[in-house]
Amino acid sequence: MKRIMIIGATSGIGRGLAEQYLRENCLVGITGRRENLLKELFNQNQDQVFYQVCDITNTQTTLSRLESLVQKMGGMDILIICAGTGELNPELSYQLEEPTLLTNVIGFTHIANWGFRYFETQKSGHLVAISSVGGTRGSGIAPAYNASKAYQINYMEGLRQKATKSPYPIYTTDIRPGFVNTAMAKGEGLFWVTPVDKAVKLITKAISHKKKIAFVSKRWKYIAWLFRLIPSALYCRM
Repeated sequence: MKRIMIIGATSGIGRGLAEQYLRENCLVGITGRRENLLKELFNQNQDQVFYQVCDITNTQTTLSRLESLVQKMGGMDILIICAGTGELNPELSYQLEEPTLLTNVIGFTHIANWGFRYFETQKSGHLVAISSVGGTRGSGIAPAYNASKAYQINYMEGLRQKATKSPYPIYTTDIRPGFVNTAMAKGEGLFWVTPVDKAVKLITKAISHKKKIAFVSKRWKYIAWLFRLIPSALYCRM
């Protein structure tokens, strides 16, 4: 029975993944800040679900809580980092930017480091991060969010390089969604919005196939490719 830990499982993609892996009879460890929502999942199947309240921006307590959860689960085969946040911020209010940086950069790095070291000690494992197509280029209306996702993309590439050189079967998967129908999808003119259930199916398929990078949905791969081709002088006028 696979043992899967999901960071940020109270809503959106994280909750959808937890529910899907429960249907696949996996042992699932879930974390999040809202205990009432964690308990909802726990009460659905107390034999398969383990939970731990955890705010990943609190680097003083995060790792001890995750280690406690691993002990409850009896180990960990897959770690999925879903926790993330971001706001539209065309006025450049630092009060809006700071939570994004604390969650998507500081908290993310703390957990990714811990997870990779755990798998090195175990001599096997699979680290998964939910980044974003938004990390492809900068954004004048959400500068911290896009920059933080670019950081995650590059960080995961660094870990992928380490995993490739490792003598052990350690895998990394960078999931890059476009717009998914969750509370994170903000702003006007959204297009190609993927339903959560479809996104979950695509993500679990990518994880099971140990994909290095996966776009959700696949069409966003071509959008990201086109974005990278746009000259900076033109892109900055868009």
